[in-house]
Amino acid sequence: MQKFCIYICIVGLAIGCAKDNADTLADAELLVVPEGFPAVDFPEDNPLTLAAYDLGKKLFFDPALSRDSTVSCASCHQQSKAFADHLPFSLGAGGALGTRNAPTLANVAYHPYFTSEGGVPTLEMQVLVPIQEHNEFDFNIVLISERLSEDPAYVSMAQKAFDRGIDPYAITRAIATYERTLISGNSLYDQVHFQGELSAMSQEAQSGLDLFFSDSLACSSCHSGFNFTNYAFENNGLYSDYLDNGRYRLTGLEEDRARFKVPTLRNVEMTAPYMHDGSFTSLEEVIDHYASGGMDHPNKSELLQGFHISEKQKKDLVAFLKSLTDESFLANPNHNIQ
Repeated sequence: MQKFCIYICIVGLAIGCAKDNADTLADAELLVVPEGFPAVDFPEDNPLTLAAYDLGKKLFFDPALSRDSTVSCASCHQQSKAFADHLPFSLGAGGALGTRNAPTLANVAYHPYFTSEGGVPTLEMQVLVPIQEHNEFDFNIVLISERLSEDPAYVSMAQKAFDRGIDPYAITRAIATYERTLISGNSLYDQVHFQGELSAMSQEAQSGLDLFFSDSLACSSCHSGFNFTNYAFENNGLYSDYLDNGRYRLTGLEEDRARFKVPTLRNVEMTAPYMHDGSFTSLEEVIDHYASGGMDHPNKSELLQGFHISEKQKKDLVAFLKSLTDESFLANPNHNIQ
């Protein structure tokens, strides 16, 4: 099957980047849109260029963005964990404990809004959230710009990418550019259903797929589409009384209390622990929670009715969820610092 690809090559023809920028990823596929996925939409004021990508990747892995230069974006969004974390709450500057489980950045380019409340409309704006959060970078974008302006490499890269200094405009747009290339769509599930490799999934995983999309479990009512999320805001009955008020923090509406954006299930095997507070350590625990129907809460989704599932079926369902792991994404050298 043909894939829609944007190529960044030595001659720099594909997206108009300069020749002297092209050797970083010579002849490599910078952005691959998998079969069955829509094209990635880059803003008019922030198109995909290799220069912006290179700058964004350097910034993503640089702890200089945090107040005490100890925490980078990559500290909480690790490639081996599908750009998520292995802790319930990540550690920020000064060892501060975060307040929510770090989500995967896989396919973040397709999100219609950002944060669990959905209150941030663009990736460029989202970059500012961890920077100013006291439990994350605990810093200021202006002070970051001043710090990085002392580094000739950053000054040169920003000039190539945006024809300006390493200012807030360049920093936010470069990181957003890099994050939009974090596309995951080559799991065993994709190989079967979009690439025609019918033997890629085990029979166990195929049985789990049938369960996932069945009316009795109704998993796909929320985890739908190519990215296995409808991006809606739901309460899943995790608690009767939540310490984190979810979308209520944004809207102030009681009907939004303890509602959170439905997460993608892509690479879910790699993103434990689960839930907004990392309270479940295994996929089996997550399935048991939904089978129970969850705890009573005024805003609990009507879709949560509970269901019966045998141990064999649970094993099959877990096998299907693991078939959403994209090994090539976890090891893609383009996404890491060489």
